[in-house]
Amino acid sequence: MDARITGGCLCGAVRYDAAGPIVAARACWCRVCQYLACGSASINVIVPTADLRVEGALSDYRSVADSGSRMTRRFCPSCGTHVFSAADTRPNLVVVRAGTLDDPALGAPAGVIWAKSAPAWACFDPALPREDGQPAPVG
Repeated sequence: MDARITGGCLCGAVRYDAAGPIVAARACWCRVCQYLACGSASINVIVPTADLRVEGALSDYRSVADSGSRMTRRFCPSCGTHVFSAADTRPNLVVVRAGTLDDPALGAPAGVIWAKSAPAWACFDPALPREDGQPAPVG
């Protein structure tokens, strides 16, 4: 879906925009995303890295995802808002946390990933396709 997205962190120190397509939008229930989303799924949109413009300082946290991918997770050092992540194996794509979008409606997930890691109380939209783990790469 082609859509200009804009957004930023809670305190406003980080702002971004991306003019290119949203490659994917999905809810992720992996354990790392549950930490980032305070126990729920993280809602993410994926955009081409080349289309993203960022203003403001970010701090990085490197980790290994449940998929085995080495990840760089980027957050605002002032307010702690988690804004982006990217896999070393897919430097052409960046994951944007939908909660940071100025228009959160643009982050409506089209699918669910890592459903097998969701807690028993998790609610799933029956209209959305579900993957138990990591889906095939997008973009």
